Amino acid sequence: MGMWRLTLGAAELAVTSVVHMTYAMYVFSTALARDLSQSLNHKTRPLSLMITGSWGSSAENLGNNNNAVVLPADTGGELSPIVLIHGIFGFGQGRLGGLSYFAGAEKKDQCVLVPDLGSLTSIYDRARELFYYLKGGKVDYGEDHSKCFGHSRFGKVYDGGHYPKWDENHPVHLVGHSAGAQVARVLQQMLADKAFEGYPNTSADWVLSVTSLSGALNGTTRTYLDGMQADNGKWMRPICLLQLCRVGVILYEWLEMGWLKSYYSFGFDHFNLGWRTCGVTGLLDRLAGNSGPFASGDWILPDLTIQGTLQLNASLNTFPNTFYFSYATKKTTNLMGLTLPSSILGIHPLLFIRVLQMTQWRHPPHFPPPYKGYRDEDWHDNDGALNTFSMTHPRIPLEHPSTFVEDDSKCHPLQPGNWYYKIVEADHILFIVNRERAGMQFDLIYDSIFQRCRKHIHTTTTRHKATTITTLSQ
Repeated sequence: MGMWRLTLGAAELAVTSVVHMTYAMYVFSTALARDLSQSLNHKTRPLSLMITGSWGSSAENLGNNNNAVVLPADTGGELSPIVLIHGIFGFGQGRLGGLSYFAGAEKKDQCVLVPDLGSLTSIYDRARELFYYLKGGKVDYGEDHSKCFGHSRFGKVYDGGHYPKWDENHPVHLVGHSAGAQVARVLQQMLADKAFEGYPNTSADWVLSVTSLSGALNGTTRTYLDGMQADNGKWMRPICLLQLCRVGVILYEWLEMGWLKSYYSFGFDHFNLGWRTCGVTGLLDRLAGNSGPFASGDWILPDLTIQGTLQLNASLNTFPNTFYFSYATKKTTNLMGLTLPSSILGIHPLLFIRVLQMTQWRHPPHFPPPYKGYRDEDWHDNDGALNTFSMTHPRIPLEHPSTFVEDDSKCHPLQPGNWYYKIVEADHILFIVNRERAGMQFDLIYDSIFQRCRKHIHTTTTRHKATTITTLSQ
């Protein structure tokens, strides 16, 4: 039995590794081919400029982007920017050439920002980066945090910021996909806690609304399938998919190939993982797991375990003046008491195995449950990356006020300080990268999100918010 389990586990690891690597190479090559095609047609800067490191979206220039929001002249008033926050392994505007993480959804509104944050860095680090991306200045991760996790206190510089007048009278809408939803919540809590040195007047009211699209609000059981240990949710098993990812990322960062990192970055520059800084000895030390983000736990996966999210959520509030919306996705069905994938062809190949595995997840009985009242069956419905139970609204350690929206026409006017959520039949990546795959549903989702944001009325003469929202659209 032991040999059979080892063989099955090795086969599963091999298959999932090949599938994930194939998809990553597909996305990367698609972006590269698209850039090459556009450069040959003289629609963009020549690709050679990118390879030599002088292209506008190089690693340095991304930090120094001065593209502050310019409001259209015909709006007749103030527009609060809609900020689209990518998830794990994601990327913002300027990475992967002309490829859009949100599949071009940012073009649906006149005032949208798509920041490029660390794709594997922790929720905390990404929230800090987002603040300075909007407000401007040098990213400050905080003295205590930086010392605790062994990285530089300061990161890249955003000269001028992308929305420098951001404050209580000029708030923003935050829309997060996957882990991006938690980044939005952590940033808002930091604003409420006045956690940014030199900015004593921040408040939760700097955020007008938070929209979660397949958001990791309560963690996911997939982290354990990928290799996180179910007993503590902080460390990886010795042999697993995440260990392969760890080794690949360390080598990628150590090689320090400027043109490649300008094209795609994991966001670990503040850990100084390059060969110029740490040399061969440092590389071996990080591969051995003695130092770096994976050794300290200051990266994204520990934050996405149920235990990690439980700890994170313990300090996060739902604020009374902010509007909260959540789309929970699901690609499972119940058949004779069993939870199974709802289709074969309708689930992305990258996710199908995980959809099936997550429907069968059982928390190891020899470990204490991750929280009081935990039940395996609550976590079986999923979209291949996150559990539907986790995506609706914050539930652990305390359940936040929420309203399930089943019929839009019967939905009462929405109120701030409450999570309104809807369950959508979709897998985790239906609404990103490949617009054609989602079809009409893509437009319905993003149109409803942007229209809802634009129905908010912010009164600049007071410190209060009002709304004329009457329905929660599809």
